[in-house]
Amino acid sequence: MYSLTLKIEHPAGSYKKIFETCEELSEPIPAVITGRIPSFLRGSLLRLGPGLFEVGDEPFYHLFDGQALMHKFDFKNGQVTYFRKFIKTDAYVRAITEKRVVITEFGTFAYPDPCKNIFSRFFSYFKGVEVTDNCLVNVYPIGEDYYAVTETNFITKVDTDTLETTKKVDLCNYVNVNGLTAHPHIERDGTVYNIGNCMGKGATLAYNIVRMPPAQKDKSDPIEKSKVVVQFPSAERFKPSYVHSFGMSENYFVFVETPVKINLLKFLSAWSIRGSNYMDCFESNETLGTWFHLATKDPGEYIDHKFRAAAIGLFHHINTYEDDGFVVVDVCAWKGFEFVYNYLWLANLRANWDEVKKAAMMAPQPEVRRYVIPLDIHKEEQGKNLVSLPYTTATAVMHSDGTIWLEPEVLFSGPRQALEFPQINYEKYAGKNYTYAYGLGLNHFIPDRIVKLNVKTKETWVWQEPDSYPSEPLFVQTPDGIDEDDGVLLTIVVAPGAQRPGYMLILNARDLSEIARAEVDCTMPVTFHGMYKA
Repeated sequence: MYSLTLKIEHPAGSYKKIFETCEELSEPIPAVITGRIPSFLRGSLLRLGPGLFEVGDEPFYHLFDGQALMHKFDFKNGQVTYFRKFIKTDAYVRAITEKRVVITEFGTFAYPDPCKNIFSRFFSYFKGVEVTDNCLVNVYPIGEDYYAVTETNFITKVDTDTLETTKKVDLCNYVNVNGLTAHPHIERDGTVYNIGNCMGKGATLAYNIVRMPPAQKDKSDPIEKSKVVVQFPSAERFKPSYVHSFGMSENYFVFVETPVKINLLKFLSAWSIRGSNYMDCFESNETLGTWFHLATKDPGEYIDHKFRAAAIGLFHHINTYEDDGFVVVDVCAWKGFEFVYNYLWLANLRANWDEVKKAAMMAPQPEVRRYVIPLDIHKEEQGKNLVSLPYTTATAVMHSDGTIWLEPEVLFSGPRQALEFPQINYEKYAGKNYTYAYGLGLNHFIPDRIVKLNVKTKETWVWQEPDSYPSEPLFVQTPDGIDEDDGVLLTIVVAPGAQRPGYMLILNARDLSEIARAEVDCTMPVTFHGMYKA
């Protein structure tokens, strides 16, 4: 156990290994077990991330460009096997077939086919955008099916037993969104909520919350019954904010609109400019700050109060809950208006340790924050703090123009030490007053620890080993567990120098002590998100 202030250094640069291409497996391989696998683990740990970082001699440039690889650890009778396969998206299949980057990715432009003559190349520019279906970010259930997802309008159905790709789905065929996030909220009955930007009223941009019902008795596809529940307005008419996740309590949706904008005009023209990609279309509005939007869930109605805060970047909400007339919103924030993705180019992440540290010194600083939104607002209360919850220092103050300024409470902060990829005991505490968050510790953007945070006392616990690079920890509740942290955390760790360089680690969620590990004879690239399928 280490305290969070202990800075582990990585001068050997072995973290570069997690950004390297690997092969898929033809069959599951058995893992070597140390410790004892808890008997209640009988399902699969599913994870997604990039696995192909170049095609032929053409590299992918950004962390979010590598082609989607699905990993699976299966638990059976105390034994564990490991399996992985590339998702056979159009982006992947065409790249492999043509031995080049065919579809433009987040930070990599796909040049036209050099074999085509000048006329067919010219016309291919104007056939419209080929949006990527490279679903490397997350996997989640809709009804009885499982989908690998990114943030575009395409999601990909996969067979979680065989890891075969079964179907590409275009969400635009069912609901008014340009794409959905990779971070839905899923209720106990299987209802899925998600958010995406869309064309709103009067040709302005807006954001729609979409609801997909649980598995249907008649076996029909729940995606076909997708409905827009409520619409949030956009602070800027033609520049929607980049949205990666949203908050949901028992009765409210919270959407945090950050100053990182997608310039739509740039986006539409980018496809006719040689060399352009998605990253070129982002810009920061340095004057806008952050807008917090609130809506009721059922019926879905927008609450038109102007909640404002200082500029932050935001990717992951931790949890959102209601308490005594307030909505508490816990997030992993990055201070300021600059886009953190500017620091996630593969060239940065593969640099030597001193260079990695130097780049991170320039980047926005991470902080776990708690914002509190008052529900009961009266105009005459200008100038005073409206937050009366006894356990938080977060404030909300009404200004004379009617805006309500939110100042956060800091739950965790360490210089260039992020608690990111947060997880909670989601099954029992999503949308409820909770105590514990678990996350991946990023050290100058390099993942090198697992962290547990008590959001009430700010106490932290850490698991860390030298030259070991874990991934987002997923919480699995002990079947008869009473306490919130009664369970285990599952994480995939890459230890490039070890005899068996990849393993699944099982930690006791109470104190982050090791329960068991399942090691395999192959290395693994970075993974982003995933799920435990019981």
